[in-house]
Amino acid sequence: MKGEPIGDGPLGMFRLDGQVALVTGASAGLGARFARVLHGVGATVVISARRAERLELLAEQLPGAIVIPADVSDATDRERLVAEALERAGRIDVLVNNAGISYIVGIEDETLEQFERAMLVNTTAVWHMIKLCVPQMAERGSGSIVNVASMLGLVGSTPIKQANYCASKGAVVNMTRELAVQLARKGIRVNSLCPGYFPSEMTESMVGDEGSERYIRTYSAIPRMGHVHELDGALLLLASAAGSYITGHALLVDGGMTAH
Repeated sequence: MKGEPIGDGPLGMFRLDGQVALVTGASAGLGARFARVLHGVGATVVISARRAERLELLAEQLPGAIVIPADVSDATDRERLVAEALERAGRIDVLVNNAGISYIVGIEDETLEQFERAMLVNTTAVWHMIKLCVPQMAERGSGSIVNVASMLGLVGSTPIKQANYCASKGAVVNMTRELAVQLARKGIRVNSLCPGYFPSEMTESMVGDEGSERYIRTYSAIPRMGHVHELDGALLLLASAAGSYITGHALLVDGGMTAH
C-alpha cells in the first residue's frame, strides 16, 4: 500500500502551518490551552469566549491571534463569530468546539431551565457552529472539526450528579459520528475529544478536595486527575494531518476511568 509522508518527517504531520483554527470557550482552562497548542504548531488561532479581557490577555501571548468575543448560547452571536472569523482570517481549517457548561445537581432539584441551557450551549451551539463552518470547508475539500465532549458522554457521572451535562455530551458524541459520515466525502473530518477529569473552571471545586481526589484515585486506572498537557497530543492528532484517516471517533483521554 502506497503512503506519502506529509511535512518534515512524521512529526511534521502534526503541524498546522498556514491553517486557521477557531477555538470557542478559549478565555480560560482547557480552551486557552488548546489555543496555545494550536498556535504552537503554526496555526493562526481565532479565539472566542464571552470574556473579552481574558481573550486579549491570551492574545498577547499568541502573536497573530484574532480575538472575537462571542456568546455561543446566542445564535446571532454564533453567526457573527463565524462570519467575522472568515472575514478576518480568510478561512477556517480547524474548528474546536470547546465551550461548555454544567450544573451539578440531582434530578429532584435540577430545573428545566438548567437542563435546556446545558443542551443549548453544549449541543445545539456545537451543531450550529459546525453548520456555519461546513460550507467554506466543503468548498476547499478539507477541514477538521474537534468537538470537546467528555468521558461523561459515554458513562454516568454519579456520585457527581449532572444529568444535564451527561445528556448533552452524549448527544455530542453521537452527533459527531453522524456528521462524520455525512461530511467525510466532502473532505471534512469530525471527531470528539473526550477528557476525563482535568483541572478547569468546571472542576475547580474538585482540585485539592480530599473526597474528590479519593474518588479519582479509587476509580481511575491512573490514580490521579489529568494534567492539561496530557490532552495536547490527542488534540493535535484529531486536528492535523496526523489523523487524516480518523473520523467519527470519540477519543477518550481519561486515565482509564471508563475502562472498568
